[in-house]
Amino acid sequence: MRMHNADENCGIAQAATVLGDWWNVLVLREVARGHVRFDALAAELGLSRKVLTERLGRLVAQGVLHRSLYQRRPVRYEYLLTDAGAALLPLLVAMQDWGDRWLLGDGRLTATAAADGAEHARVHALTGTRLPEGLELPGTQGENLPVVSPDAAATVLFTYPGTGVEWGPVPGAEGCTLENRLFRDAWPAFWRTDVAVRGVSTQLTHEQQEFARAEDIPYPLLSDAAHQLAAALRLPTFSGAGRLRHKRLILVVDAERTVRHALFPVVDIPHAVDESLRLAAACARP
Repeated sequence: MRMHNADENCGIAQAATVLGDWWNVLVLREVARGHVRFDALAAELGLSRKVLTERLGRLVAQGVLHRSLYQRRPVRYEYLLTDAGAALLPLLVAMQDWGDRWLLGDGRLTATAAADGAEHARVHALTGTRLPEGLELPGTQGENLPVVSPDAAATVLFTYPGTGVEWGPVPGAEGCTLENRLFRDAWPAFWRTDVAVRGVSTQLTHEQQEFARAEDIPYPLLSDAAHQLAAALRLPTFSGAGRLRHKRLILVVDAERTVRHALFPVVDIPHAVDESLRLAAACARP
């Protein structure tokens, strides 16, 4: 890409040399979703092998991806995000949020979604798909934890905008503390049926820890402040109180990391918590 001299010191212009190409953005989207091998990328993107090879080569040369050998005979590589690549995830999520609101939506700021909208279709399309292997987030217990418990028969993964925040006129944002309290109160029933619970927001870990201590939350809260989960699952977000926030949804995931049920939008919070217990218990039965 030819650049004007005035752009040499402009971070926006320099970033455009990486993200200014349509296919580069979509390749990064798919890598974030866990499609890290050449054939998987080609299948998801519908891109010719020649063009995909060129785009992957450029992203490796630009330090956004790195190649990792996973097979020697014949030689095969996976394409993984570098630290620089992972730092682009918030930008990808922000692009999705902008597109959901201004191109696929009507421009209104909301923490919920219409049943006939793109966000609703995208979340419910997760049913039957597997979450990327090795996806971990910082937890309130002081270490990174897998978003799907390796020790439970099923996992209820719920995302919420954030606790302790004054939302103002944002439809669907209120109720995060209530939701956590309801999951806390139902925790013994989840535990008896061998179902793990994970709560996820984009709040920082120390903010989640303060809330967990104050409310005696028995399950882990995970921080998606770096937007790994949002990018991996293309989850719906909204801009509120100074950062991108998850819209409220619940996924029931089995021990093989396959999404069995998706509840979205969550309007009746008590009903959704009860329904997630019922669905997860049925999923956990042998």
